[in-house]
Amino acid sequence: MWPGRASRWDVEAAARAMPHYFSVLRGEEEPNFFLARNVAVSFRGDEPLDELWGLHEEGMERLRENDLAEKPEKSLLDLKATIADRILESCTLCEVKCGVNRRESIGYCRVKESLVASDFLHYGEEPELVPSYTVFFSGCNFRCVFCQNWDISQYRVGVEHVPEFMALKIDEAFKRGARNVNFVGGEPTPNLPFILETLRHVKAPIPVVWNSNMYMSEEAMRLLDGIVDVYLGDFKWGNDGCARRYSKIPRYWEVVTRNFLLAREHFRADFLIRHLVLPEHLECCTRPVLEWTAENLGRDVRVNVMFQYRPEYRAGKYPEIDRGLNREEMGEAVRIVEELGFRYALVG
Repeated sequence: MWPGRASRWDVEAAARAMPHYFSVLRGEEEPNFFLARNVAVSFRGDEPLDELWGLHEEGMERLRENDLAEKPEKSLLDLKATIADRILESCTLCEVKCGVNRRESIGYCRVKESLVASDFLHYGEEPELVPSYTVFFSGCNFRCVFCQNWDISQYRVGVEHVPEFMALKIDEAFKRGARNVNFVGGEPTPNLPFILETLRHVKAPIPVVWNSNMYMSEEAMRLLDGIVDVYLGDFKWGNDGCARRYSKIPRYWEVVTRNFLLAREHFRADFLIRHLVLPEHLECCTRPVLEWTAENLGRDVRVNVMFQYRPEYRAGKYPEIDRGLNREEMGEAVRIVEELGFRYALVG
């Protein structure tokens, strides 16, 4: 959706559904990572990981209590970046938990060092996000057979930036009108250490959008708490069978619903949930995804039920999804959204 096409209702609906994000845009609140950068935490960096996690919990408590310091020597954001870097030694950032030492080798996600495939001001996102400074990383922990970004999600492509330079690019994008920095891919989760290190150097008060398949580990979710302003969660599948057949991923429903519930409790985080409607998947996926969302996240959550599916990549090997949506399927998706009573939904 282009900003010129966004109706007044679209903006008002988004503002009601995403109050923190809009407060940051208006300059009434600071982005979460700014506050995490002002929480004092004392650590060396060589402590055992369990000890660092204990210090992290103390820092998160200070953040929730608004116990901030002026330019502390070491901050909660510094600690998060340190913990994320340590996890790379035996990677468990996502629920695949391949355990690869990603300082030395490529993980299951096909990521070793973070590679930026492209980055630009994106005008094709939801109206409240555009223009969005979107950073596309290569690599992904899913193997979606219909992936529209398969050329970057399934291959190692792109440029390796140092975090300080990436931070300068974010600051420049903010000056050019970016409303947020939108970390996507591929999948941002394998790049969490690089992202946290980058945010240590960002000067612009820009909200952080986490554009993800939501298959993070609980450890990664703890690190994201107090950093992410908007979870732009891609809620793909309504059951494990479809997830395994089309994304080659186990335990999908358990992991993703757990992470949405964890994110619901995260410090000042808003939601924007996407669901891509697939042909032949209204009852097995669209309905259970939206029913769970309404019951657990509420009918005031911002959802985008999308009709943009097209058979890309290897979809031709799966006849049931080797076509676009028909009018009956689109109409049924609209009826499900209306039946469940979502107040601020985007559909189409």
